[in-house]
Amino acid sequence: MVVDFWGKINKQHLSSLYLLYGTESFLLNETYERIIRIVLSEEEREFNLSIYDCEETPVEAAIEDAETLPFFGEKRVVLIKNPYFLTAEKGKEKIEHNLKKIEAYIASPSPFSVVIFAGLYEKLDERKKLTKLLLNNAEVFVASSLNENELREWMRERLQNHGVVMDEEAMETLLQLAGTNVMSLANELDKLALFVGQGGTVTKETVEILVSRTLEQNVFALVEKVIQRDMADALRVFYDLLELNEEPIKILALLASQFRLLYQVKDLAAKGYGQQHIASLLKVHPFRVKLAMSQASLFSEQELMRMIHDIAEADYQMKSGGMDKRLIIELLLIKWGKERK
Repeated sequence: MVVDFWGKINKQHLSSLYLLYGTESFLLNETYERIIRIVLSEEEREFNLSIYDCEETPVEAAIEDAETLPFFGEKRVVLIKNPYFLTAEKGKEKIEHNLKKIEAYIASPSPFSVVIFAGLYEKLDERKKLTKLLLNNAEVFVASSLNENELREWMRERLQNHGVVMDEEAMETLLQLAGTNVMSLANELDKLALFVGQGGTVTKETVEILVSRTLEQNVFALVEKVIQRDMADALRVFYDLLELNEEPIKILALLASQFRLLYQVKDLAAKGYGQQHIASLLKVHPFRVKLAMSQASLFSEQELMRMIHDIAEADYQMKSGGMDKRLIIELLLIKWGKERK
């Protein structure tokens, strides 16, 4: 788990070798930056931090650097990016790498260097000798999408670093408004922490005032108003989106996506699939499935199919140019309001 891995780094339980890979670029970057911050002071970074890109430079240059004594400090950090030779991928450039040099280094790493291999790869090729060596001898961190519990723990840890706490209701509201992208969440958490100040508590009200809503989250709010049969507020959300210069056709496309998700989640849940399994099948975050399950429970499958059909009809009207696009969505929302009374 990401917080446990970072905890070891923060306690200075450091390794000579790290292997960081995965598809979450923010977590990957945050992890190697934490290692660098713990090992080197700001003054030492200039002399004892070296960064190499394996798509531009032979890896043996990085290894030679790792074997060089640090300058004005006790430790040296060598960050090796894009080690594509650990995967089944081919490098963008024809760079010859002396992989035997890395194998020898892994067998006997320098006591005064921390070497970090970091790449945005979904998986490594574990059939390769070098990959196996690193997996067996390095501290390994996989920067993958966080589940809901991991997200909450990561959020608490980030706020704790600011000397701030957040109650559970506020955390739930933040996830609903900002989504589950860790980079977006990090920006929102830093903003909230700055607002309440050290020793402060982030509440639901603070989140609702300060957090920027994405277009997707505004459409989610619009769907919520439809579910609650509050068409006046649904129209208000729609008009707010128009004020933000959002295109009606884009809003309609997101409505289609959301109601399609509700239908799929309802259908799969009825077949006995759990939240995690549904998320995996639909390739969406489990938190989105959790919210969709709650919303879908208030519709019958027939209602959802009818609404999807209505959206398809509205899409056809928009693209055929027969009616004002804004009016098409207004009429659609009014129709749904009448049907759900």
